[in-house]
Amino acid sequence: MRPTGNESLKEVIRCTDKALATSSTVWANSRGAVGAYPWNTGYKSWSNTYRGWMGYFGISQYYRPVPELDDWIRRRIRMYYWKQWRWPRTKIRHLLDLGVSLKTAIQHGVSSKSYWHMARTPAVQQALSNAWLKAQGLVSVKDLWCKAQGYTS
Repeated sequence: MRPTGNESLKEVIRCTDKALATSSTVWANSRGAVGAYPWNTGYKSWSNTYRGWMGYFGISQYYRPVPELDDWIRRRIRMYYWKQWRWPRTKIRHLLDLGVSLKTAIQHGVSSKSYWHMARTPAVQQALSNAWLKAQGLVSVKDLWCKAQGYTS
């Protein structure tokens, strides 16, 4: 998507995010099973896209939508992980591996609430914390904006 000057940063990033998320890339794991695109390898393309858009929109000194957008992106990534885990057993196993208590992991793993809703729960936010996402390679739009403005973060 090319900027025309009429759209906001939020609109551009949301459209870009959906385009990257619906890519038809297929991968094969070590056992030869073919599945959906693994989200953790998509961080590089997302990060490059966010850096590019911040190069364009970073000249704006309007900070108000930046933290909201940063939160939305992280929630979207958490939703992708929750959706990728698919089955309750897999969700519980991953939550336990990421440090959530057994009782909480079971309660959240068998929940029938939507992916988007579950991405906002404390258990998923604890498991897929901001620090963990950053260690996986996700860049922060807030940090990129601060860097573009010349602030240290």
